[in-house]
Amino acid sequence: MPMTITPFETNLFRHLTNFFAEHQYVLLADKKQFRKTTATGFQNVIFSPSFYQDETWLEVHFGCRNDQVEQIAQQFLFSLPDYRLDADTILISIGKFNDTPYYRFKIRSSEDLLLACQQIEAFFTEKGFGFLNDSCTLPALDVLFNQQPNQPCRYVYNQTHRCYKGLITGRLNNNPFFTGLIDSYRNNLSRQTQSSHELLHFERLISYLLHYSAN
Repeated sequence: MPMTITPFETNLFRHLTNFFAEHQYVLLADKKQFRKTTATGFQNVIFSPSFYQDETWLEVHFGCRNDQVEQIAQQFLFSLPDYRLDADTILISIGKFNDTPYYRFKIRSSEDLLLACQQIEAFFTEKGFGFLNDSCTLPALDVLFNQQPNQPCRYVYNQTHRCYKGLITGRLNNNPFFTGLIDSYRNNLSRQTQSSHELLHFERLISYLLHYSAN
């Protein structure tokens, strides 16, 4: 069922559409995002407003999908079927990226909205687009997920999913420490969940990847 678009969002998207179009991003209003199709999947910028009595707080997330990773991951994750084709491989908010994780744009007036849009455009021009372009390949994702497998990954919100996607990325990128990643993520997952069903799914993923051939 398509999401309802509020007057605030209509106004927000009107301000930003030309800017994102210049960078080959298309507005998907019902998904509250701008999206750019890439050779490996897509890059996207997602807008999450929260409405209060006299102001709107706007959080902006951005990320990318690597189809190779997600086509395997979504077979093993407990994701809603309708969501699988839209799943991001990595996703982070502007605030978290800038090390202010609870930052929101606070908007009370049309002037505030215009200023927020200018700040959003400046962020993507200076940092965001560059990060997305550099981070969506398998080698880059392998680093983001697997450089510190025993630490939380700031580029995903669900650390359980990180265990799956980190392991898949390591296998697809022929990470030489893949066997160690299996041990790390198996231990991580057993600390995060008591669900035997979840752990069984992860063991099935491990078995799948050990026998996986890209050819």
